[in-house]
Amino acid sequence: MKTLVGSRMLMARTAVLLLVGLLLPHLAAAHVLDVDVSKLSRTDIISTYLKLGYTHILPLGLDHILFVLSLYFLEPRLRAVLWQATAFTVAHSITLGMAMYGLISPPASIVEPVIALSILFVAIENIVADRLNPWRVAIVFGFGLIHGMGFASVLTGLGLPRAMFVESLISFNVGVELGQVTVILLAWLLVGRWFADKPWYKQRVVIPVSVLIGLVAAYWTVERVFFA
Repeated sequence: MKTLVGSRMLMARTAVLLLVGLLLPHLAAAHVLDVDVSKLSRTDIISTYLKLGYTHILPLGLDHILFVLSLYFLEPRLRAVLWQATAFTVAHSITLGMAMYGLISPPASIVEPVIALSILFVAIENIVADRLNPWRVAIVFGFGLIHGMGFASVLTGLGLPRAMFVESLISFNVGVELGQVTVILLAWLLVGRWFADKPWYKQRVVIPVSVLIGLVAAYWTVERVFFA
């Protein structure tokens, strides 16, 4: 009976977590910078781009939310996932900075499908792997380089104030990182804290959630390759 109740609680919490990721993006349609940054103070500019980075993850970045959740569920202990999140952040900061400085100009027609494929890859790995492999950090770093190019497409559209280019870029990155950490903490509070040590965690959490995420990612891949 306790196992059944625990399983139902787990399913409910996992459903809530996924619904948060799936429904929140519909609360806002797109990034909008509706202020003249040239008239803002230094503190206000930093705050504005910090918020833009955060909202690019929550609530707008469903693909990035699912990627971070995929990283989390295979090994739900905070230390392991934070190492992966750090590698991801360092990587996307590199390509985001290069793109904003005009050193690279990756086409969205390539970047967006690869982002979807990165989510699909991690979801499939979650299903087939028995444990977190040490080399996954390197894989996550590589995918972070691609995701950074996706961030750049958003930030390029918004623009950066010339007088505070570096500060705004850093603030946006910090906001993205805070958004990712929020996703991880929500996953830990709703699922990991309660069920990570259960013997059935892999079968009842990792596999079903990864299958769902993988199906969404597969759909996005096809959509972005053939219908974008």
